[in-house]
Amino acid sequence: MARTRPNDPAVPRLAALAALLADETRASFCLALLDGRSWTAGELARSAGVAPSTASEHLGKLVEGGLLTEERQGRHRYVRLTDGRTAQLIEELAAHAAPRAAHPPRSLREASLQHALARGRTCYDHLAGRLGIRITDAMTERGLLRQDTGFALTDEGLEWFGGLGVRLGTASRRPLARGCLDWTERRPHLAGASGAALCRHVLDAGWCERVGTGRAVRPTPAGLRAFSLHLGIEPATLAGG
Repeated sequence: MARTRPNDPAVPRLAALAALLADETRASFCLALLDGRSWTAGELARSAGVAPSTASEHLGKLVEGGLLTEERQGRHRYVRLTDGRTAQLIEELAAHAAPRAAHPPRSLREASLQHALARGRTCYDHLAGRLGIRITDAMTERGLLRQDTGFALTDEGLEWFGGLGVRLGTASRRPLARGCLDWTERRPHLAGASGAALCRHVLDAGWCERVGTGRAVRPTPAGLRAFSLHLGIEPATLAGG
């Protein structure tokens, strides 16, 4: 019997997207790039433990499929996630898969990485993990952010950003605030233009620092004091484990 083709044109596109992420190496590349930075093919190859030639083949497929974009500088090839919507898709798929894919760490290094990512990380251009959730909760408790009818900054929240010296651009079509499902905490954290601006601020001001070369971040001593001063977050809830 001849196979009938689906009428919905989205079917083959969805299948192609699923096929792109069905490979563990390509999935690991996408998760690594959630740190919002551009990586070289060699850096991604080392992070995934594959040969450079293998990494190059997989990256070509991800670029062709529209998940990654690339630029070349001299001999180096840099890749990054195409845009914020792509990053949101990757993070939400990871959140959906986490309960089924959970497994005990296979090494001390893997256990340390899982712990660091759960404690605090960047999710493309905003903060995630326990750090991101704690900040989101504190903003909500202080009346800076509303979550009852979707994420929205209040007038007090806009003034709070202004008090930090953080300018929130209004020309972009990107939503000022939106929720992004956190794959380790299973709750939404602050994303959107305000989440990105806050993430830039805490890194530029030295409130947080990156851990190693990945996307894990942790508060600095200055950051613990700043989060306490500006959001009333007890340092003990952010420090250590």
